[in-house]
Amino acid sequence: MIELKLSLSQQRLAVLEGGRLLCSYPVSTALNGPGEQEGSGCTPRGRHYIRACIGDDLPVNAVFVGRRFTGEIYDSGLAAAHPGRDWILTRILWLCGREPGRNRLGTVDTMRRFVYIHGTPDSEPMGVPLSHGCIRMRNDDLLDLFGRVVAGTEILIED
Repeated sequence: MIELKLSLSQQRLAVLEGGRLLCSYPVSTALNGPGEQEGSGCTPRGRHYIRACIGDDLPVNAVFVGRRFTGEIYDSGLAAAHPGRDWILTRILWLCGREPGRNRLGTVDTMRRFVYIHGTPDSEPMGVPLSHGCIRMRNDDLLDLFGRVVAGTEILIED
């Protein structure tokens, strides 16, 4: 059974099967650091699972707003036309907390905070916390990960 482990301090996402490391990817988590509070712009910690896998069969660099494909494909022209946009690209893995009071329900609910693992422009650095709370990945890495996981896959996010 596949499980994920995200290290905020190392900015890496590991894919494990039966405790054995299969692969790992560089990521970019929240600029504001770890935290669970709604409106904090932080990446939540603790036990989570993938609630939904969104974007199967869409092209690389497909643009999402509100978890819906806009019909746009990210490129330099689109980037120039929308310089301040927080790009959510290629695929979305929507996370849900497992720990009531820590990352589930009330004002700390990861799913209601719309925290995802998602693609980002290749120009964005990995290994450096810069997101608004989500977990950003390179599009090719995200496609590889997307092929390994299903809704229900466990993920532990820790400092």
